Amino acid sequence: MAEGARRRAPALLEAARARYESLHISDDVFGESGPDSGGNPFYSTSAASRSSSAASSDDEREPGAHAAPPPPPPPCAPDAPEPEEDEAGAGWSGALRDRPPPRFEDTGGPTRKMPPSASAMDFFQLLVPDNVLKGMVAQTNMYARKFQERFGSDGAWAEVTLAEMKAFLGYVISTGASRCESVLGVWSSGFYGNRSLACAMSQARFEKILKYFHVVAFRSSQASHGLYKVQPFLDSLQRGFDAAFRPSQTQVLHEPLIDEDPVFIATCTERELRKRKKRKFSLWVRQCSSTGFIIQIYVHLKEGGGPDGLDTLKNKPQLHGAVARSLCRNAAGKNYIIFTGPSITSLSLFEEFEKQGIYCCGLLSARKSDCTGLPPSMLANPATAPARGQSQIKVKGTMSLICWYNKGYFRFLTNAYSPVQQGVIIKRRSGEIPCPLAVEAFAAHLSYICRYDDKYSRYFISHKPNKTWQQVFWFAISIAINNAYVLYKMSDAYHVSRYSRAQFGDRLVRELLGLEDTSATL
Repeated sequence: MAEGARRRAPALLEAARARYESLHISDDVFGESGPDSGGNPFYSTSAASRSSSAASSDDEREPGAHAAPPPPPPPCAPDAPEPEEDEAGAGWSGALRDRPPPRFEDTGGPTRKMPPSASAMDFFQLLVPDNVLKGMVAQTNMYARKFQERFGSDGAWAEVTLAEMKAFLGYVISTGASRCESVLGVWSSGFYGNRSLACAMSQARFEKILKYFHVVAFRSSQASHGLYKVQPFLDSLQRGFDAAFRPSQTQVLHEPLIDEDPVFIATCTERELRKRKKRKFSLWVRQCSSTGFIIQIYVHLKEGGGPDGLDTLKNKPQLHGAVARSLCRNAAGKNYIIFTGPSITSLSLFEEFEKQGIYCCGLLSARKSDCTGLPPSMLANPATAPARGQSQIKVKGTMSLICWYNKGYFRFLTNAYSPVQQGVIIKRRSGEIPCPLAVEAFAAHLSYICRYDDKYSRYFISHKPNKTWQQVFWFAISIAINNAYVLYKMSDAYHVSRYSRAQFGDRLVRELLGLEDTSATL
């Protein structure tokens, strides 16, 4: 019996995936033996149960193919009479009706077909083209001239060229693989020394460029916030993301893993830790949950100077709702399904988004979420816990409020999934756990993003400048490289070379330094 259940697990997972949307990039993006994301309480699959992809909808698979056994119905019968709610829960009912999901016909993916011979630099420059780098060259030289006019001539300085700017970026990007916080380690004779890279530029020249490096040399009369020194680059990067990639229907709003590497922190002395300044910004993204491609970036300054005045919002749900609105500015009318965490999930925000043609599915928390307008009876835990996998659902118009039990109560708010349709959670030890379809979809997509972040955040640039705008710049460059790798994975070039993320990053560094022939096949 146990052996039969193990053999059935891949088919169950395949059927579950087929019900929402298949992954356009197969799970080998995480490696053949990558660990499961231990922080996700819903979805856990063994290596044997992973598969590359499934059909994108029920319409594309044969009736009954790989069908999971139907789970028991929710305890709330569709036509059961409901007790009257107080004013806070007015309008919510237990009468459930099926409805189709938001229509979406765009297949998503890269907008440009790259040749099999495309190099790592070719993919990176889809997002960070030469004209952007030339702007950095001009602004760096301008800042150096003005700096020397004010503080005295620097005889060791010569104006930076485009080739040197690429090499400068390459050296800093190389810290993403070495996990060396000081990029100067490249020229050292110690553990982080790298003679093959050090030959492209002298350490003295690199330090001069580092001293004067700027994206915007001076504040203009229009600059009204603390990100003015990096905002033109962020705007250009956003245009590159929009031009290079069309997202799938399902997306996630969250903060990616950009905190310090715990392994590196463990090796720091107390003096080094005291010198480190607390990060003064938070970085939020809208991310395609089928590929991991980050569609949009939003930076919130924690200490004033925010571009949208969000620094004045002290209430977290209010602040995060404003961040969500900013991240979804360009999403209106496309029937996207956005997954959100507790601090963003709220009835008012979801209703506002629905009017714009944006649908949502979010996890609720009585402590972190704005629960205004939700029925109190659904937010309170009953004295007796129900059986594992049981759920209670109430609806108001197109909105469904779900209370699902799985060794604890989990609550979801959604207008993207039918309250009638059922799904299944596959756990490594527990087997199949019945759940509403919205819970299955949330668990599967969030699991993918968690695993993506767990692995790809390891390649973020570890160089840590003191200035906030420079920290934002290098984080944005790190995201651009990860996005470039996603584009590479979905291109014909990947089928030729099949490089891992580490190999892709190493190749990009060498091409930026001029140590590789970029016309050669990747």
